[in-house]
Amino acid sequence: MRPDYDPDWTETYKHAINSPEIALSHVRSGQRIFIGTGCAVPQRLVCALCDRSQELADVEVAHLLTFGEAPYAARELASCFSVNSFFVSQNVRHVIEEGLGSYTPILLSDIPRLFSSGRLPIDVALIQVTPPDKRGMVSLGISVDIVKSAAAAAQLVIAQVNPRMPRTWGDAFLNVEEIDILVPWEEPLVNAPVPEPDAVTQKIGRLIASLVEDGATLEVGIGRIPQAALNHLGGKRDLGIHTEMLTDALIDLVDSGVINGAKKSLDRGQVVASFALGSQRLYDYMDDNPIFSMHPTEYVNDITVIARQHRMVAVNTALEVDLTGQVCADSLGERFYSGVGGQVDFNWGAARSDGGKAIIALPATAGKKESAVSRIVSRLSPGAGVVTTRGEVHYVVTEYGVAYLHGKSIQERAMALIAIAHPDFRAALIHQAIEAHYLRPELATVKGQILVNPDEGRTTLSCKDGTRITVRSVQPQDEQRLKKFLYSLSSDAVYRRFLTPLRRFNLQRIRRFIYVDHRKEVVIIATQPVPAGERIMAVAGYYLDPNSNRAEISFVVRDKWQGRGLGKRLFQHLIKMAMNAGIQGFTAELLSTNTAMRTLFENSGLKLTKEYDGNMVFMQMDFE
Repeated sequence: MRPDYDPDWTETYKHAINSPEIALSHVRSGQRIFIGTGCAVPQRLVCALCDRSQELADVEVAHLLTFGEAPYAARELASCFSVNSFFVSQNVRHVIEEGLGSYTPILLSDIPRLFSSGRLPIDVALIQVTPPDKRGMVSLGISVDIVKSAAAAAQLVIAQVNPRMPRTWGDAFLNVEEIDILVPWEEPLVNAPVPEPDAVTQKIGRLIASLVEDGATLEVGIGRIPQAALNHLGGKRDLGIHTEMLTDALIDLVDSGVINGAKKSLDRGQVVASFALGSQRLYDYMDDNPIFSMHPTEYVNDITVIARQHRMVAVNTALEVDLTGQVCADSLGERFYSGVGGQVDFNWGAARSDGGKAIIALPATAGKKESAVSRIVSRLSPGAGVVTTRGEVHYVVTEYGVAYLHGKSIQERAMALIAIAHPDFRAALIHQAIEAHYLRPELATVKGQILVNPDEGRTTLSCKDGTRITVRSVQPQDEQRLKKFLYSLSSDAVYRRFLTPLRRFNLQRIRRFIYVDHRKEVVIIATQPVPAGERIMAVAGYYLDPNSNRAEISFVVRDKWQGRGLGKRLFQHLIKMAMNAGIQGFTAELLSTNTAMRTLFENSGLKLTKEYDGNMVFMQMDFE
């Protein structure tokens, strides 16, 4: 026992100490019992409660998600105990699905007010704490969340005093006088290690990590995907944490200095959370560690607090997303599966943060390969509940890419989401979207031309002046960006690229850049970040002639960016892509007066042949 604990606490507070059996004898039929959250479930008190099942009737057991055994949720005890869960965890899902228990959908930030207002009165709170210190203070340890507000609202508070509970800092303390009955009982805390991510989860995690900037503050929700994102943050700097849940995945990032909270707007230098789900390694790491600051849900999930963090990034998961952007996160059709939790709180807060990002992530499919179904759907399943509305959604991420939806039209959303759906379902989704009048009928022709691999061709290039430019494959959601880019070009640039003095770029011409036969054609864009998202600086690509195994190359650079070396960098990048694809060389047809392009090709070091035809020149460039 740590020296800070009062070694004589059992004597000092003997008037409040009772055995589990005597403590739980105070429970009466018809009462509402609150049980502590997550891995801090007071297991011995729960067992003592269930031991009285034959004496009790109509006892409501209320809690957030819990881990470990939930013996009160046994079917044979349904007349004694009724589960009312604010988040459906695996240990109680069966009774809720069978109608023997209930799920209360509610924002996590609203639960404390349910207790304090008396709208959901609590008769008895069963919680778990550390032994009292010399000042008579106990720590709620790894579960502060709604436990502190439940304890404040309950008529009777029974605490399992466990010396194995970590003593955590922050607003995690109760005065022992606020507890009615103390039950000394030492036992291991429930462990909930994060499962190893599979290949799909890892890919989604990498894409999420690519959205996280240095100096950002993160919230990572429950599930494999948010935790997998943490595995790919090793190269970041000065990250902060303001989240509901802590897991083992944070430990190495804190030790390496990646997470140090140095740029946080609030609680600088501290990892702020409300509960922890992990292994004994995490519990030992948190014990008396001042970097961890545990706070109640009233603070952690306060939208105004979240929004005050600079570059707040919220990462949460979904079960289904429809083509308009509606996010279902708590049910599989009519089956309640998880809960609203803090997704809405953090989605709203991050969206209102300066430089913030609200991210919803999910695998593109569910089920085994031979019977898989798409999680990107034209319509949500019957009975599916909307947790994040189409008006609130921002980023959606699957293993096939990132779709940004906020402020986008239904047509833009539908195409962006179809582009990150599994390729096997894209044609059907386009057909369904056209039937629903989300898309124009002529888009039926692009079913096989939506980009399959958004990572192909992605890189970062440096111009002569050191400016960093992102190069990536063009995607359906780039339609408006391409339109702006093309209309930004001077008449000379347009004529050099299209060999005709175009004044108007209709949708059909713009879509020729986006919806291509990816077996033969590559289109990449060079972009730079701007407040509205990205601005296109250049468009480049090639079209393969299978008969000659050579590809016709073309590109156009925004006028203000010409002469800065961007064209040369794009040309070199296309050479690498073509060589990797086994292409023999490039061809190009250009005006003989286009000296910039001619010079670029002539100085490329490739084997070059030229043919002139009036004011046109045809070039053939072969790779080694």
